[in-house]
This record gives sequence, structure tokens and C-alpha cells, in this order.
Amino acid sequence: MGDGEELSAVDPASSAASRLTGAEAVKAHLTLALGLALCIAAFVFEIRRALGGNSLSWAYVFEWPLLGGFAVYMWWKVIHPESEAKKGKSARAPQIAPEFNGMLAAWQAHQEELTQSRDSNHSDGESS
Repeated sequence: MGDGEELSAVDPASSAASRLTGAEAVKAHLTLALGLALCIAAFVFEIRRALGGNSLSWAYVFEWPLLGGFAVYMWWKVIHPESEAKKGKSARAPQIAPEFNGMLAAWQAHQEELTQSRDSNHSDGESS
């Protein structure tokens, strides 16, 4: 990690507290309802045009339900942020192929040398 980078750990107890409630939840539900109503209306409009002979409208017939599904997915992510925290907590560190262990060790040693060099340069600059 470089300077200024911090690893933020997600506490499941605090993420549960960040779940939408009250007025925020109502706004999210109403936004979803409005978005789905628009997607349904657009779907009905495009299916009528497609059945009427407009071949380009067939693409929109499939697009509007996909957009509605994406709206539901995003609504779920907004309402239940703790599911993302659980997912991040269960993730393990990526495994490194055995043939790259030597390269990793060399890189880590080089990073340590750079850190020590930077620290010694900072201490030299401060003392003068």
C-alpha cells in the first residue's frame, strides 16, 4: 500500500445500521415503483408498435424488461447494503500460483527497501 491508502474494514454491525429505513426507504420504494411503471408503459407501447410492423421496436420490447430488472437489482442493493458487506467479509485473499511465489517475495523485499530508503531520506531531510 502507498501513502495515504487505507484499508477500510466493514463492520457488519455498522452496515446493518446503514440499512435504509423510514423516509429514505419510502423514497427508494416509490422511485422503484415509478421506474417500473415507466418500463411497463414503454414495453406495452413498443410491443404494440412491433406488432404493428415496426421491426426496430422489437429491440425495445426486450430492452425495457431488462431495464426494469436492472432497476429492481439496484433497488435491492440500495435497500440491503449489508449483503455487500457480508460478501466482502467472506472473500479471501487471492491465491498466487506457486511458480510466482519467488517473484512475489522479491517484489515485497523491493517494496520494503523502497520504504526504508524513503524513511531514511525523510529523516535526513528533517535533521538538516
